[in-house]
Amino acid sequence: MKHHDEAFIRQLDLMAVKIRKHIIEMLYRAKSGHPGGSLSAVEAIVTLYFHHMRHNPQDPNDPNRDRFILSKGHAAPTLYAALAESGYFDVEELLHLRQINSMLQGHPVCTHIPGVEASTGSLGHGLSFANGVALAGKLDKKDYRVYVMVGDGETDEGQIWEAAAAASHYKLDNLTAFLDRNFLQIDGNTEDVLRLESIQERWRAFGWHVLEIDGHDIEAIIDALLMDSEQKNQPKMIILNTVKGKGVSFMENNIDFHGVPPNEMEYKLAMKELTLVERALEASL
Repeated sequence: MKHHDEAFIRQLDLMAVKIRKHIIEMLYRAKSGHPGGSLSAVEAIVTLYFHHMRHNPQDPNDPNRDRFILSKGHAAPTLYAALAESGYFDVEELLHLRQINSMLQGHPVCTHIPGVEASTGSLGHGLSFANGVALAGKLDKKDYRVYVMVGDGETDEGQIWEAAAAASHYKLDNLTAFLDRNFLQIDGNTEDVLRLESIQERWRAFGWHVLEIDGHDIEAIIDALLMDSEQKNQPKMIILNTVKGKGVSFMENNIDFHGVPPNEMEYKLAMKELTLVERALEASL
């Protein structure tokens, strides 16, 4: 499709760079965390929070809100940065990631953080939780939508496939899942650890409507979400072809940065790279 307002798309691209800078800053200060899978998830989360989802930072528990569940909970810095930039809490709070008594722990905790729908991080659980929220919406005759992001390595978990079967059985067409397909997990390439291809056919076999797109192309994500809303009686899976560590040259496709934060030299280099992209985008507006 790609018929969207170019200036608006650039604003979303600019927000994606800002989120990436937050991620690097947070993890550098915390001296721990997961940069690779946080950076690969940015565009999808930015598109949801700053364009597509119906949500209200002034009333995080609005019963009619759309819900987002980050099943790959180790990418929490991306979610936290999006929530802060949306106005759920002060952006300064991001600087306290993973500190004792901080609201923002290493994985999302729904009882402590405004806007977080589910406590996640034990891999494989988020899709089942999302099923329950989507089914509740159907039973309550609510028109909210449920979005969930799973990692490709996470789909090694059997519970993902139990949830996949249940979602299609109950015709949860108010449920959309994103698969962050960056091909890397903590032990290496996904296809070496436990082969996933052909991943489209697997999800279709479980009764899902499947789309596969460039997971860093915000226009493509918007179009996929619009097409998804037209599909009835099936849950939707949007496979995002992404790059682990996207946006920081030395982190891209580098398994060493799955769960290792940047040191001082890496932090400065990453921030310099991202700032150059940020300035170029600002100049184009």
